[in-house]
Amino acid sequence: MDFQLSEEQTMIRDTATQFAESELAPLAAKFDQGEEKDAFMGNLKKLAELGFMGLNIKAEYGGTEAGVVAFSLAITELAKACASTAVTTSVTNMVAEVIQAMGNEEQRQKYLPKITSGEYAAGGFCLTEPGAGSDPAGMRTTAVKDGDSYILNGSKAYITSGEYAGVFVVWAVTDKTAKRGKGISVFLVENGIPGLVVCPAEEKMGQKASATNAVYFEDCRIPASALMGEENRGLQVALGELAGGRIGIGSLALGIGQAALDYGRDYIKEREQFGQPLSNFQGLQWMLADGYTEMEAARLLLMQAACLKEAGKPFATQASMAKLFATEAANKACYTGLQLLGGNGYNKEYPLERMARDVRITSIYEGTSEIQRLVISRDILS
Repeated sequence: MDFQLSEEQTMIRDTATQFAESELAPLAAKFDQGEEKDAFMGNLKKLAELGFMGLNIKAEYGGTEAGVVAFSLAITELAKACASTAVTTSVTNMVAEVIQAMGNEEQRQKYLPKITSGEYAAGGFCLTEPGAGSDPAGMRTTAVKDGDSYILNGSKAYITSGEYAGVFVVWAVTDKTAKRGKGISVFLVENGIPGLVVCPAEEKMGQKASATNAVYFEDCRIPASALMGEENRGLQVALGELAGGRIGIGSLALGIGQAALDYGRDYIKEREQFGQPLSNFQGLQWMLADGYTEMEAARLLLMQAACLKEAGKPFATQASMAKLFATEAANKACYTGLQLLGGNGYNKEYPLERMARDVRITSIYEGTSEIQRLVISRDILS
């Protein structure tokens, strides 16, 4: 196995690192406090101009064509500085990939350049509902055919970038008589159309700069041309794209965990107790050794899943393994970093408090750790 990054992958990783250090890190704490909203949105536009909103999208639609490995590397580097920016970038890339994979040529030409150029600040992935999170087949949002239109009714929950997404990829039941999970279709719905209501952002524990909104459809009429792919075959699309999204969230978690350990490492090299640096104490050395080993294992699992997807090979189980391990290890890494700072780690003056809050959701969204274990075990036992 070749672990060497290509010249393009290295360039994208380094560009993401430079952007994170210069544009994100100085303002990340203010973003977390609800400040500098214009700067946050401006950074999304800058990332689009750098090619980061279409990393696995064809050049003819304004994409970078850099591939899945480059996408994983970029999300990791962005997350080291600002998890809110990283998750917005990750989900927007996922939306673009759904459109590229399932949309017809007219849909691709209409929406992908708007996403990749930053004309749309973000894309929205409308799958989760108040009563259908880990079980998307149980969704209740409906799309009823009415002449040359569909009428949407229902609600979606926890939609990343809901209030500033330019377009939503929306799943809805189109055949109530079909077997469970078989009568679901996927649509493209533009933000701002009549009948689409985006609720105020949720008050969250972490990743506060990334808007998370409930989205309601109230007799929302969309043209029949908004249907992507075959009618009643949409759930398979969702499950396939979630597998790819798990590479993004695992990469995001890896970035936060690495940043937490790096900060803790640097802190104990400078901080003295009992007349010597804290880094001289074996107990703390072992905490770092375990944390960095787990982060390296997470990185390798993510690279395996990314390489398989990039090569067009089955990757869903490997993506679940990578997401499960990376997010759980990153949660642990953030608490290790916080512990290394002692009381200061609990203080908002230091970034570990924010990192510990930001990382927590990674083992929940894009499929909880429990769902990942279910996916993995089913493959093992099949």
